[in-house]
Amino acid sequence: MKLVKFSPAWSMVLSIVALVLVSVSTASAQTEKVLHAFGAGTDGAYPFDTPIFDANGNMYGTTWEGGNTNHGTVFEMSPDGKGGWNEAVLYNFQGRPTDGGKVSGGVILDAAGNLYGTSRYGGSEACSGACGTVFELSNSGGTWTETILYLFTGGADGFHPFGGLTMDAAGNLYGMTHDGGSKGRGTVFKLSLNNGTWTKTILFNFGGSAGEFPVSTLTLDSLGNLYGTASAGGVKNGGLVFELTKTAKGNWKEIVLHNFIGGADGSEPSANVIFDTAGNLYTTTFYGGGGGCPAGCGTIVELSLSGSTWTETIIQKFTQDATGYHLNSGVVIDSTGTIIYGTTRDGGDLNVCNATGCGSVFKMTLSGGIWTRTQLYAFRGFPADGSVPFSGVTLNNGVLYGTTVFGGKNHPGTLYEVIP
Repeated sequence: MKLVKFSPAWSMVLSIVALVLVSVSTASAQTEKVLHAFGAGTDGAYPFDTPIFDANGNMYGTTWEGGNTNHGTVFEMSPDGKGGWNEAVLYNFQGRPTDGGKVSGGVILDAAGNLYGTSRYGGSEACSGACGTVFELSNSGGTWTETILYLFTGGADGFHPFGGLTMDAAGNLYGMTHDGGSKGRGTVFKLSLNNGTWTKTILFNFGGSAGEFPVSTLTLDSLGNLYGTASAGGVKNGGLVFELTKTAKGNWKEIVLHNFIGGADGSEPSANVIFDTAGNLYTTTFYGGGGGCPAGCGTIVELSLSGSTWTETIIQKFTQDATGYHLNSGVVIDSTGTIIYGTTRDGGDLNVCNATGCGSVFKMTLSGGIWTRTQLYAFRGFPADGSVPFSGVTLNNGVLYGTTVFGGKNHPGTLYEVIP
């Protein structure tokens, strides 16, 4: 089974073995605190995902490599009561066809405290490096047990899930594969639990103008519709934003909300979409936008619905400068809908990381119809605080939490906080 195409935003994963006016502030007054430096033994290495929190304030995340077999881990970070954090490895992936490994989409929690995610490895060996899995981790008396819910086979069922999972109120799981399906360009799938058995259903097959090669996580609205991005395909092969709705016959229909065409508009979206309280959608692109980068430095876009028409507004066009550029991840928005937080993979401080910068954390503030971007923090790499914040940030009790893939005192990444 041939690997088809990975978006440029994901090439680094495989190498690890309407317009409104916008003003920019380069201030970086906030400080970053490294909560954990990965790579000190078997604790994991190269975290690609954004951590999540449970109701008790514990954090959960995954690493791409490391652990006792170097196929990655699922970890928990718990407050130690003294202002610090303790890491516990909940599971070490074994990399076998029946287990999995190389997780990039993170994990989600259900109401009972079980964790769910996808892995790039595991499953049938028909794919290059195996086809991938969907897994569950359940806790019994402090012992975490992995259950494989599905092993991808590399054909019509799809393969290589890079994004994470989304769960509805009934406990059904939704996700996407980068490759495979009836058109070979990726799928949207659903896993349902019936009488103790998980059943997988393909809801949609990507290809051509319908989008290709999705790498993000789906977003579910209150009506059960699914939203996401495809990193390629569409009318100009720049990727697109889509909605999947269930028809009266029980089939799923795609509605393309926006086709990216490159240039100022943006291209190669690799992030999820989020809603604000007014129902507007936000996402990012890796390319397009402002100048300085060969194919553009990335954008943040808003999609607003009027009647049945979605209109795009570019709220930020990034340029190749010290304020940061190139977005692999999505953004988060606060409860007021006027503040957005995110990360850039490059830029920040151009005196480090081979003069391209180690990445940054930024804030966008809406006032009087104008979005203003402020750099909150610029990463400094190895052996300092980390570099390449591939994932975005989690906003929890007014504090931003995230991971860097590289850097830190041991070099294979950090878990950090920034107080905005």
